[in-house]
Amino acid sequence: MIMTLEQQSIKVTNFEFENQTNFYKGKVRDVYTIQDKLVMVASDRISAFDHVLPRAIPFKGQVLNQIALHFLNATSDIVTNWVDATPDANVAVGIACEPFKIEMVIRGYCVGHAWRTYRSGERVLCGVTMPEGMKENDKFPEPIITPATKAEEGHDEDISREEIIKQGIVSEEDYVLLEKYTHELFQRGTEMAAKQGLILADTKYEFGKKDGKIILIDEIHTPDSSRYFYADGFEDRQASGEKQKHLSKEFVREWLIENGFQGLEGQTMPEMPDEFVQSVSDRYIELFENITGRDFEKANTENITERIFKNTAEYLAS
Repeated sequence: MIMTLEQQSIKVTNFEFENQTNFYKGKVRDVYTIQDKLVMVASDRISAFDHVLPRAIPFKGQVLNQIALHFLNATSDIVTNWVDATPDANVAVGIACEPFKIEMVIRGYCVGHAWRTYRSGERVLCGVTMPEGMKENDKFPEPIITPATKAEEGHDEDISREEIIKQGIVSEEDYVLLEKYTHELFQRGTEMAAKQGLILADTKYEFGKKDGKIILIDEIHTPDSSRYFYADGFEDRQASGEKQKHLSKEFVREWLIENGFQGLEGQTMPEMPDEFVQSVSDRYIELFENITGRDFEKANTENITERIFKNTAEYLAS
């Protein structure tokens, strides 16, 4: 039997685990609290411009979960992370922390939001001055940290280091550590990407605290939280003004912009045809294979929610 794209993807979960104390539905992840543990289910939902798109992308959740685990394992010597186990291809289980209400965004290249800001004539982003004379996708002299407040709903907002400390969102002592971890994680991610012929252009990290200790939480270095360029031909394309070849969610944003949607009031979300949904799925799998150097093994998509619940419940019971 040929399964439809909808049947191959997981859009929502509504599980009831034993000893479950809370449930939170994020843009992409469904988060279950089981006493002092978190069960994070990576759905196949996809968001852009702070809106969840109407159609889910087959295997996207598995890709995100497994890339995040790949990098969390590879950076645990830099900072402790929240994950204890992965009982299912779409699931991570770990420590429940008190999250900091900011995202630590770090940018090695002038792309995406940084470029849109720069192109508008602004030269200061989150209190950081960007050099004159830059073109889109140019490398910054040094990576810059441009934090954002973590919005419960709607858009995350740019904020400067000074404002974060002044408003007491994060203490100065903790913020200094967050900056240190952010630079070290980005350096490790950059080195790992380079080995695979990729350039990590920008990314974001989220942190929490448990028993007074800073913990790295959520996903890292995935196509939802990062932009990657192909290193081969990058300099030539920059010199000639060609568009860069990249692996990230930016192509989804570009498709939405071309179809008249940027998340602004009064705009209607365009319908995503099957061909586009399939192409997005293929691009996510391509990124997994490029960034990890491993073949992607598709999990069984028959009765996905049953599979996830069974595997997770069995782990929790053990």
